[in-house]
Amino acid sequence: MNNPRLKSNPLFLIKIMNTIELRKQIEQNLLQISPKNLKTIAQFVEFIKQQENSPNIDPLLPETIAYKPASGQSLLRHAGQWVGDDLEDCLDFVNQTRGKVLVNKHINPFE
Repeated sequence: MNNPRLKSNPLFLIKIMNTIELRKQIEQNLLQISPKNLKTIAQFVEFIKQQENSPNIDPLLPETIAYKPASGQSLLRHAGQWVGDDLEDCLDFVNQTRGKVLVNKHINPFE
C-alpha cells in the first residue's frame, strides 16, 4: 500500500472505494440481523478467516488421499462357506437396492 504507483492508479482507488463502501453496507445490514443469525454470521466469518490463513489448503480441490485398494483378506478371516441355495437371490437384491454414495469433502463450519 505504500507504493505511490498503486495509489495513483485509478483502478486501485476504485477497488479501495468499493471495499470501503462494501464494508459500510455490511455494517448497515448487520444492524438489522437477529442475535441468532449474528452468531451464525460470526461463525462464518471465523471460517473465512481460517481459510484465508491457510493458503496451502484449497477448499475447491479434492483432498489427496493415499489409497490402497482393499484385498478382502481381512474379511475372509471372518467368512465361512455359503449355506443355502439363495446366493443368486441375495446378490440380485444387493445389486437392485444399492445406491451411489455422495461424499462431501468440504467441512460445514456450522455443524
